[in-house]
Amino acid sequence: MQAGVLRAAMASGGATAPGVTHLAAKVELTISCENLLDMDVFSKSDPLCALYINTSGSQWYEYGRTEMILNCLNPKFAKKFVIDYYFEMVQKMKFCVYDIDNNTYDLGDDDFLGELECTLGQIVSSKQITRSLLLKDKRPAGRGTITICAEEITDNRVAEFEVAGRRMDKKYLWWSDPFLEFYKQTETGWQLAHRTEVVYNNLNPIWRPFRLSLRSLCGGDVEKPIKVDCYDHRVNGSHDLIGSFKTTLAELQVGTHISPVRISSVLKEYTFLDYVMGGCQINFTIAIDFTGSNGDPNSPDSLHYINPDGYNEYLAAIWAVGNVIQDYDSNKMFPVFGFGAKIPPTWQVSHEFPINFNPANPFCAGRFKIWHGVVQAYQQCLPQLKLWGPTNFSPIINHAACFARQALRQNTASQYYVLLIITDGVITDMDQTRTAIVEASRMPMSIIIVGVGKADFGAMEFLDSDDQLLRSPNGDVAARDIVQFVPFRNFQGNSVALAQSVLAELPDQLASFFNCYKLKPPTISGVSEPS
Repeated sequence: MQAGVLRAAMASGGATAPGVTHLAAKVELTISCENLLDMDVFSKSDPLCALYINTSGSQWYEYGRTEMILNCLNPKFAKKFVIDYYFEMVQKMKFCVYDIDNNTYDLGDDDFLGELECTLGQIVSSKQITRSLLLKDKRPAGRGTITICAEEITDNRVAEFEVAGRRMDKKYLWWSDPFLEFYKQTETGWQLAHRTEVVYNNLNPIWRPFRLSLRSLCGGDVEKPIKVDCYDHRVNGSHDLIGSFKTTLAELQVGTHISPVRISSVLKEYTFLDYVMGGCQINFTIAIDFTGSNGDPNSPDSLHYINPDGYNEYLAAIWAVGNVIQDYDSNKMFPVFGFGAKIPPTWQVSHEFPINFNPANPFCAGRFKIWHGVVQAYQQCLPQLKLWGPTNFSPIINHAACFARQALRQNTASQYYVLLIITDGVITDMDQTRTAIVEASRMPMSIIIVGVGKADFGAMEFLDSDDQLLRSPNGDVAARDIVQFVPFRNFQGNSVALAQSVLAELPDQLASFFNCYKLKPPTISGVSEPS
């Protein structure tokens, strides 16, 4: 096997807690389970762990999920959770394990294998905890246990790997389906740090390049042993070991291991705060669904009906996200567009119109906050529209991507674009939308979709490609995942939780994009230069 391209870099990530403005320590959580309930008849359970965070009272929201592991009752999850830790706060957490039985995003129709409720403080103070999993009625979930390891993130260096295998053993007739697992040595044994994808039917596999933090791979010590196992993938989970070796990052870096290693220079990767504090502006664009399925705005049953308190789900979503984003845009000017309505004076259906009907200046400015200007334009716009259809996303995505493309041509990290789409229904132009998103993935741009109302949002979940990168109809693969989707109904009016959920991935999306293009912050005064 051949490993290569090592570089040291800086990285950041994680969501912030409500109401807290000072810097927090970042903690990485690694999850594993043992002796899970076996809910499948002809195979073993296919477990996944979802992390929920309590914001207030009995309100929980989903923070993230691990990958799903096929046919395994003792899973070691590769995906980790990065959490902001505040000493002065009780940060309640719930780890729920499910047996995934279908392809839907909703976990409610999957078998429940047990849960653990605890606080982040309990995990951090012990560094590692192992507890019994409990069912909803608080009975033990068989002999199932969950182990959570916590590690403070202080070393932000990362190693980039390009790995290939040569002349692999044939484990099944004439071929093998190899994948790799990288392990970190700990006081209690080997801990899984990374699992590659499976390369099917190939004795000379080339795996996709990947990055590992030095912290998760070797605790920051390049002389510390790491272990690499190569398996032939089996659907039933009984993977066949092809081979294993131990090495160190130091050996890989100087090329003393069994295969040649390509070396790159040691670099620094800038963080989200480096870019923001260095002058990068986050440009916020809003797109509002005015299709007929929303209902007559004059009817209290309509999603566009503004109640006497000045509230509806559209305005709540705009406020929740915009209230955070506006702090990163110096001029506080936000363009707001509508789609899916007939507009004056021609009464043709438009899928990209400024709600102030001024194409030359579509910005809605408030005297103090984003809320004021948007509400005023929204209220004045509604009586002048005929809600229609269909629900097309691609025009507004392409519109925002046009500005992001222009910013990229400047070859600076001065502008990043965030498009918030608020919608009530199923996308009509799915193929065109997929193509637009794939193209936008190569621009300094992220897309947030908030679903309002009670519609089936399965198509939106497909666009939020957390498990595998989105493909366009012609087969082009997105350069990165830029879409974050959440249904508004999941947050029951908790705007803080909504903002945290939809914005959690944005800092890493911004920083990773500019670092990928090797673009520095516009001004690096106060930002440390690469060493």
